[in-house]
Amino acid sequence: MERPADPQLFRLKVREGQWERSTAGVCPGYVQANLVILPRSLAFDFALFCLRNPKPCPVLEVLDPGDPIVKEVAPGADIRTDLPMYRIFKKGLLVEERKEIKDYWSEDLVAFLIGCSYTFEEALVKGGIPLRSFLEGRDPAIYITDIPCRPAGPFSGPMVVTMRPIPGHLVSKAVQITSRLPRVHGAPVHIGDGSAIGVTDLEKVDFGGPPDLREGEVPVFWACGVTPQVVALKAKIPFMITHKPGHMFVSDLKIEEIMEG
Repeated sequence: MERPADPQLFRLKVREGQWERSTAGVCPGYVQANLVILPRSLAFDFALFCLRNPKPCPVLEVLDPGDPIVKEVAPGADIRTDLPMYRIFKKGLLVEERKEIKDYWSEDLVAFLIGCSYTFEEALVKGGIPLRSFLEGRDPAIYITDIPCRPAGPFSGPMVVTMRPIPGHLVSKAVQITSRLPRVHGAPVHIGDGSAIGVTDLEKVDFGGPPDLREGEVPVFWACGVTPQVVALKAKIPFMITHKPGHMFVSDLKIEEIMEG
């Protein structure tokens, strides 16, 4: 499968409607991001929600109210057109999925870019961990847990996680690598039996692709930036725009620029 390498050219392709698939595996070496867009009246409470829940919601950039142009992580990118697919939520309901959101944009909206675990997949592979979802360009399995997020204003609900099977002898290495990347979810939130976090059946995914757990592998769970979408549904947020799970914003930031330690 074609794997675009340059983030600016990739965003142009997305803007021109030439890419509608998942961004799993595209532009290796660059940071990907989740998107949340809210009315200004809800932006402070959501920012507080992110501060209180840095594992699922590590903020990379917040745009000025009414300004759709990214300034820091991908200067000049347009948040209204440069993701492959968007979701529109109204009163806690998913009402539409679309390729661009120009018709919805207003001077009242504030956009948040939140780190995505697609970013650390390449770091894991480079570290010697055979991550099949990355190597095959597939989405990881995504689950809604029973881990409660710390609430802020109207925002409350459960944490969402991604799961990637890791060979048992490499789990500690996976923890070490991802712990250096807190801006894209960091170290796992759980390792092993998912029932301890409310994931009782790995075959029943809530988003993403089917799991591919093989003999000798351990399920490893990382916090996921789809969490705000589940929170929006539970809290019946009046209006919210997000990315479609798996269809991320690809930034110009390189992984080494955000790696700590």
